Amino acid sequence: MLLIFAPSLKNSDPPICLVCEQERKPGDGLLSFLAAPARRALKSKAISTVEQLSKFRDSERLEIHGVGPSSIPKLRSALEAKGLSFRRETCDR
Repeated sequence: MLLIFAPSLKNSDPPICLVCEQERKPGDGLLSFLAAPARRALKSKAISTVEQLSKFRDSERLEIHGVGPSSIPKLRSALEAKGLSFRRETCDR
């Protein structure tokens, strides 16, 4: 079998095996419709369900490296489908 590696974003990260990434992709659930960088980013924060995602503020989501502009509408749609949303921002006055 020929393995195809993609360069990592940071020099300190090992190359990414594209075959392995495809094999790790879940068949259903929140992580199933996201690109590999977003899946890895959410998994690193122990987020694998929309219920877990709803505990984060939108501003906190912005700080998760790997969750980019193409993932945001997908995440919001997944939340809305379950009647959820990102946690509300609070005023620190």
